[in-house]
Amino acid sequence: MSLLVKASPRGRDIVTVTPAAAGLHYVGFSAHRLAAGERLAAEQPGREICVVVLAGIVTVTCDGAVFAEIGQRRSVFDDLPPYAVYCPRGALTIQAIGDAEVALCSAPGGGTLAPRLLTPDAMRRSVRGKDLNTRYVTDILPEDQPADSLLVVEVKTPSGHSSSYPPHKHDRDAAPAESRLEETYYHRVDPQQGFVFQRVYTDARDLDESHAAEDHDVMVVPRGYHPVVVPYGYRSYYLNVMAGPVRAWHFANDPAHAWIVDGAAK
Repeated sequence: MSLLVKASPRGRDIVTVTPAAAGLHYVGFSAHRLAAGERLAAEQPGREICVVVLAGIVTVTCDGAVFAEIGQRRSVFDDLPPYAVYCPRGALTIQAIGDAEVALCSAPGGGTLAPRLLTPDAMRRSVRGKDLNTRYVTDILPEDQPADSLLVVEVKTPSGHSSSYPPHKHDRDAAPAESRLEETYYHRVDPQQGFVFQRVYTDARDLDESHAAEDHDVMVVPRGYHPVVVPYGYRSYYLNVMAGPVRAWHFANDPAHAWIVDGAAK
């Protein structure tokens, strides 16, 4: 089974990754394009959902709470953080005010928390890497904010840069050195006819796949290292969803490439 999940070029449902179909235990993901006035309902018992408003304006209803007319971006490439909604019991409706694109990020949840709005002004933004390894990160639902399983982050990478690099992994229960987290990458590319390269591989190479991911495609990362490279002339956006048995992000760099950040060339 390929780790690359291709997007649909037309219709409401862009791409869907269910744990069962993707060979995962925790992470689920879907992205949807909504026309003005269109309504999307989701029902995922036993799971929590983080709705990320990628573009446009929508109203989200979750467990009786109404978050009206949220969203501020025309594109994921706007220099703005998104609005998002945390829905603890996996039941919600989304109503598009105008044309919109939304993502539903899901993982197992106990449903004990309250629904809440995640606002752009509360999201941390940071710069990682340097030179041609520079990328720009927004923490949407990080581990220091309440949730049962979900971790959600978005990353923008300039033309010709590498990202999620040096190659790193998080597939062992070995905190604080490493934690076991599945992950999905929802790729957007500007201009949209472009592509990025992503490799997923393990030390033993029992998993080793490289793909050209196009606009709206998803890469599934069940385990292993997972770097991304952006060709010259295009810029990259990806939305990461992570979840595992413990809600903590600890990662280990590939020892063969750790010199890139350690400063001792090999």
